[in-house]
Amino acid sequence: MAGLVYLLAFCGGFVIMSLELLGGRLLAPYFGSDIYVWGSIITVFMLSLSFGYLIGGRLTLRPTSIFRLGLIFSTAAVLLYPLMLISEPTMNWIFEHILDPRYGSLTACVLLFLIPTVILGMISPYCVRLLVDSRANAGAVAGRLYFVSTLGSALGTLVTSFYLVLWFEMNQILLALAAVLLLLGVTALALGRNGTSIDSIELTPTANAEFT
Repeated sequence: MAGLVYLLAFCGGFVIMSLELLGGRLLAPYFGSDIYVWGSIITVFMLSLSFGYLIGGRLTLRPTSIFRLGLIFSTAAVLLYPLMLISEPTMNWIFEHILDPRYGSLTACVLLFLIPTVILGMISPYCVRLLVDSRANAGAVAGRLYFVSTLGSALGTLVTSFYLVLWFEMNQILLALAAVLLLLGVTALALGRNGTSIDSIELTPTANAEFT
């Protein structure tokens, strides 16, 4: 079952980078693809992820479970889906009311991607806490998990930029990403509800004491 946590971290990284690249495609018809557009995208995503890491880390101070990780994935899916519905009217409104393309692109990124990316950023620190059972192996577990998550991000970058944007419309890709997040979330929720445990997820009192 520990493999499921690594799979969730991998898919989380994949979705984050895929969504970031789609942001560039979404903004291009309105603001072009100049460096300030990508500067806005990268800034918003990095800030969103940093807040997500912070919140995800704070959540690990409470009892952790695969069920709660499933809630994070399901929430991300629910927040990602509306982008297909609100992106065009939001972009049209911003394009009409904010004349400077620098601030227009930055505003668009904040309105469309801030909250979903914050939720996605919560995944990695939460996964780390699920797999860590002692201070001795904390660094090794964190290294492996961030390795897996970054591999997912790299694959998400290549697959999205090389293939998905050529084969599918943006709304179709967003729908697929939301569906993957929801499927993984429901799977984690079902396993957590059934009491399925991961050997190193349920920390012993001694292991818990090492983190206090």
